[in-house]
Amino acid sequence: MPVSEQAPTILIIPGLNNSGPDHWQTRWQQRLPNTVRAELGGWDSPRKSAWVTNLGIAIRQIAGPKILVAHSLGCHAVAWWAKQEPEAADLDIKGAMLVAPPDVDSVAKGSPLASFGPAPRTLLPFPALLVASQNDPYCAIQHSQKLSRRWRARFVNAGLFGHINADSDIGDWPYGLSLLDTLMFTGNPFVNPALIARVETLRLNRRRSATFG
Repeated sequence: MPVSEQAPTILIIPGLNNSGPDHWQTRWQQRLPNTVRAELGGWDSPRKSAWVTNLGIAIRQIAGPKILVAHSLGCHAVAWWAKQEPEAADLDIKGAMLVAPPDVDSVAKGSPLASFGPAPRTLLPFPALLVASQNDPYCAIQHSQKLSRRWRARFVNAGLFGHINADSDIGDWPYGLSLLDTLMFTGNPFVNPALIARVETLRLNRRRSATFG
């Protein structure tokens, strides 16, 4: 397969306390091919310097194109890595999906999130989606919109799903999979939202073909 047609590897980047067995990130890792998880270390006591370093190692270990799928504090690890890595634009990252980043701009000094704040002001050098919930207890949706502008990511309002995690009871999160497909198949997160439903239909048709073909 020519390099230009190589399917991207999906790099799962969890947040605080990692993603457990019922989290959509874990379900995607089990379900989707070419999917690996970044080992950032110190899941319950994160430090920005360690997470950024370990994320950089995980990214460089993947040969060929890749898509970053981050949740919660993992989104800030991606943003800080992109700000500090001078070769971020040259590492064949086809896109990033940043889901439910918390507000680290005003956390208490003793918070495990404190070392990540304030959020970096950096234009991501690859296409990105920032997906937020209207009732996320860790970040007001207005602040999520602000982060999307800081990072030059397309903003997606996912509805009323809390922190978009296992507690949100979304299973495999089909809507998230359709958003991932916009990055996987078009490489462009700025497509018309109406196309997302079309991509979802195509994905379901592929699954039916694989089952009955």
